[in-house]
Amino acid sequence: MANYAEIEREAKIYLDECVQNDKIDPALFDKFGVKRGLRDKDGKGVLTGITNISRIDAFKMVDGKKTPCEGKLWYRGYNVYDLIRGLHGKRFAFEEAAYLLLIGDLPNAKQLEEFSNVLTKCRDLPTNFTRDVIMKAPSKDLMNTLTRSVLTLASYDDTIGDNSLQTQLEQCIKLISVFPMLAVYGYHAYNYYLNGESMYIHRPQPELSTAENILQMLRPDRSYTDLEAHVLDIALLLHMEHGGGNNSTFTTRVVTSSGSDTYSVMAAALCSLKGPKHGGANIKVVEMVNHIRETVHDETDEEEVRDYLCRILDKQAFDHKGLIYGMGHAVYSLSDPRAVVFKSFVQQLAEAKGRKKDFDFYNMIERLAPQVIADKRHIYKGVSTNVDFYSGFVYNMLDIPLELYTPIFAIARIVGWSAHRIEELVNVDKIIRPAYESIMEPRAYIPLEER
Repeated sequence: MANYAEIEREAKIYLDECVQNDKIDPALFDKFGVKRGLRDKDGKGVLTGITNISRIDAFKMVDGKKTPCEGKLWYRGYNVYDLIRGLHGKRFAFEEAAYLLLIGDLPNAKQLEEFSNVLTKCRDLPTNFTRDVIMKAPSKDLMNTLTRSVLTLASYDDTIGDNSLQTQLEQCIKLISVFPMLAVYGYHAYNYYLNGESMYIHRPQPELSTAENILQMLRPDRSYTDLEAHVLDIALLLHMEHGGGNNSTFTTRVVTSSGSDTYSVMAAALCSLKGPKHGGANIKVVEMVNHIRETVHDETDEEEVRDYLCRILDKQAFDHKGLIYGMGHAVYSLSDPRAVVFKSFVQQLAEAKGRKKDFDFYNMIERLAPQVIADKRHIYKGVSTNVDFYSGFVYNMLDIPLELYTPIFAIARIVGWSAHRIEELVNVDKIIRPAYESIMEPRAYIPLEER
């Protein structure tokens, strides 16, 4: 076995040298006009492409001036509010929205039934895949487990070398179908081998929606209520796609442009999504809210909660990062439409679960945090609640374990990734290659014996 203590000592020496040699004067970014994070100083993203898949509205022009407005999210020209309002009875949103984003139009009844049947038929893993792949080397980091499973599935696909658009679309649909199984089974393997809990693997049921299948595969007794399934379904819809400029979708475009295969593209997107600045944000919200409730003396005392939020913002409490998680967004200003529409469903679920007290506490933080941030920060746009603020609370009420929060996000977002992969393949035959300004100075080579 390797001497990790020795490696650790050597790595510390390497790190000091790396940091010293890699440090770049921040003033140089302004000198060369470099948009760090591909964003200008006002937070506007650098234009890197064109898409017809989705759009985010956060500003509007009033008398020739860019003015913050209530946020809107559009899928293929349809406001997500309208997609949710259009649901009647027991109809679920995921399958219909997946068709819309992938194919480009809302399906009629026959098309929706056929597409749902295709997803159902594809909910099948290769023989012994669960045993030989998912249950091997189980990990608490389920995003790594999910990524490994996706890459391994490529070995079972005889069409991996077929670059036709039809094959790429087929592969995307197959992955959309099996992502819930890969994620939930990955959790069960971790929970059994590392937590010492009971093992059970439930197969997806053909007559159930994606949201229903997630719940019945996850729970020992396979039971769930209609409200639980519909709230999870709405969460999947709202996380499915987001404008094209987010980190994981841009990763999808970049890796697609290199000519890589569908499995590698989705694995790369998963690696991007798992970061706490992207898909892992709702976990930080849950941890922060729990910390506040455990720390303050009276969680109904608004002044005490406000003071503690100030301490968090001043890097004196919680994780000392100075962030109130779930507040603000890189694009939205006055409101995140996903959070706005989701809140009513969150409230319904909280009341049904006897968690109104918890909902009221979240509601208080939602109201106080923007005030605290506005008092202490110079901001160029409004600060509002984003969808991550409530999604973790919803997953908690649905008894979804913390380890599955980001994989649930991935189950939804792979639809958007797939749509962007196909759009990139249809329209662009050029590798994405941004430029970096080099500030390196030439140096004369020094022979080893003279160093």
